[in-house]
Amino acid sequence: MSQKNFQCDYSGNQKNKAELNNYKLTIQYDGTVYSGWQIQSGQNTIQQKMSDSIAILLNEKVNLIGSGRTDSGVHALGQIANFKTEQFIGNDKFLYSLNSILPQDISVLKIEQINEGFHSRYDAKKRIYIYLITKHKSPFLTKYAYFYHYQTDCTLLNRLSASVTGKKDFTSFSRKNSDTQNKICEVYEACWKETRDLVIFYISADRFLHGMVRTIVGTLLYAEKKNLDDKYLENIFSGKDRTLAAEAAPAKGLFLFKVKY
Repeated sequence: MSQKNFQCDYSGNQKNKAELNNYKLTIQYDGTVYSGWQIQSGQNTIQQKMSDSIAILLNEKVNLIGSGRTDSGVHALGQIANFKTEQFIGNDKFLYSLNSILPQDISVLKIEQINEGFHSRYDAKKRIYIYLITKHKSPFLTKYAYFYHYQTDCTLLNRLSASVTGKKDFTSFSRKNSDTQNKICEVYEACWKETRDLVIFYISADRFLHGMVRTIVGTLLYAEKKNLDDKYLENIFSGKDRTLAAEAAPAKGLFLFKVKY
């Protein structure tokens, strides 16, 4: 085989160019100063920062695929992404190098080689988000939790949350200017839990629409505050109109918690 069919990889070994290595990354980030995950022209995004940093180390551009978009200002505890390269990278060495050049608000927790067919978005079976609400003003939570001025009743909120579970059309809970045609999502779980300092909303689904979780949180809080019943939510679903749902909760309290495959 001719020499041109080989190239030096990141670890100094040689590899046949016809083969591709697929790498899966587990990522955490503080989304406060970013315009979401997805690359957008002229915007500061997580995907752009990650892609640029990987390109510096590999000396090549890669197609970094995320498990899903997170909106502007939204955080992640367990975002999953993958990219392919002809190069072989030593996981520990590459992880250290990548974290060294990434900004402080982005961290790669783990990198692992995975089968070439793995796709972080299309292979995901369940995505899980949590939303944090703080019961009191706190300088330590202000960037990561919504300071909600009203008392919350988790028993009532859990009863209302049953209305958003199942396979439904979530048009009324997504951005009006969304370019996503299919608005059908299956929500597996939606529940609230109260701790000493926080109220935590947990939701899992096969997929989420742009702005969907924040709108669900805002609408459930509104229904609880106004002592509305599940018929209020049923009317929102059947109306298929974003103006029927309440104002979305602030982005800063939302975290992509985990992605399951």
